[in-house]
Amino acid sequence: MSRVGPGAGKVLAHKILEKVSVVIRNMVRFGVVLGFAALVSGSPARAETLTDALISAYRNSGLLDQNRALLRAADEDVAQAIAGLRPVLSYVAGSDYSSVADQVPFNDGVSSNYGLTLSFLIYDFGRSQFGVDIAKENVLALREALVGIEQSVLLRAVSAYVAVQRDIAIVDLRVNNLRLITEELRAARDRFEVGEITRTDVAQAEARLAAAQSGLVVARGDLAVSREEYRAAVGNYPGVLAQLPTPPATASSKEAAVNVARQRHPDILQAQRNVTVSELGIDYANAALRPSITGSANAGFDRDHDDSLSIGLTFSGPIYAGGGLASLSRQAAAQRDATRSVLRLTQIAVDQNVGNAWAQLDVATAALQSTEEQIRAARVAFDGVREEAALGARTTLDVLDAEQELLDASANRIAAVSSRYTAIYNLLAAMGLLTVDHLGLGIPTYDVTAYYNAVKYAPSYGVSPQGEKLDRVLQGIGKN
Repeated sequence: MSRVGPGAGKVLAHKILEKVSVVIRNMVRFGVVLGFAALVSGSPARAETLTDALISAYRNSGLLDQNRALLRAADEDVAQAIAGLRPVLSYVAGSDYSSVADQVPFNDGVSSNYGLTLSFLIYDFGRSQFGVDIAKENVLALREALVGIEQSVLLRAVSAYVAVQRDIAIVDLRVNNLRLITEELRAARDRFEVGEITRTDVAQAEARLAAAQSGLVVARGDLAVSREEYRAAVGNYPGVLAQLPTPPATASSKEAAVNVARQRHPDILQAQRNVTVSELGIDYANAALRPSITGSANAGFDRDHDDSLSIGLTFSGPIYAGGGLASLSRQAAAQRDATRSVLRLTQIAVDQNVGNAWAQLDVATAALQSTEEQIRAARVAFDGVREEAALGARTTLDVLDAEQELLDASANRIAAVSSRYTAIYNLLAAMGLLTVDHLGLGIPTYDVTAYYNAVKYAPSYGVSPQGEKLDRVLQGIGKN
């Protein structure tokens, strides 16, 4: 093969580097801006939005369904406690067969008897009512726990959505980087052919190309993992994702965020309800030391029409129980002290989580600002190194290093934008505000009072107006 002069080689290299320049501009433009379309640019009209993902996560969450069922089970505790205040009517029926062989005449036969028993509590010094109050407070505590589950479900959906957007952008960036390295390798081979550079320069470009191919494989693997997490969090694989909306407002200061969290966070509200339950538990245990008055009525008859009717009044109470009742009272007091400690620890943990979330948001904001400057400087450096390489003042390795720095800066910006957006929602969750209602998703939410109101008076299912209402509520839950 004939060789051309070094001047012609420089012209050829300059033309190829001009092509590389076009590629690098596209990499910056598309890999950093359009490649991260979900954060900074438009999207197709039919794209799935973050609101769509949050709604789907809320509707398809098995974790929410599980805890809603547990809440309905607690609602039934209220019905059962109320039922304890009502009369109990029961029946008894029996038959006996007897045979007496040594009697004359021979005597055998069947005797039957039937009876009804009515028993009812008259007064027990409030013990049964304390049981009702405890059941109600447990329901309220579980409602707050359900809000906490809702927050975790929505936060996971946000994180999954942003992660997919981030990894798509990284893949786009890696694709553009691979295209750029391919152009640089072609330029290096052409310059080697004209004698401007050595085989070592070509080998360096080939090694960087292999590294770019490996990086693209890793990026696609990360995207596949993010897609699986999206499916687990939202309920379906992501399609074309729309741009992220403007994030919701949080708080003007860390102190304001802490104040909101102390008033709104479901963990604190649940802990407060548990303290109330434990305090009622002391009253419940102490009431067991007091007497109770119950009434009863019995009616019976048999096949010989020997009818009977009795009415009774019973006054009973403990005299000595081996210390068991006193132990229950002491145990209730210890449980109260424990729940109070849990409340204090929960308040500390919530304050800490708000502080951590606030710091993470500050760090993410600062990192985003730094990456903007990093990209600007890396782009200027790359342009300079490229021009110097065209004049023979820089090696291929210098160009590759400058390009790698620009790639790293672009990837850092993508990660910083993603981290900042997620940090905003982490702060909302730490404040107790990451709920369907606060986000304004515009969908009907699970009514925690519907089932409770249907069962709180302990209806007889299907045979009373309250029971018919319960039937309708159950049908509605089944449709959801």
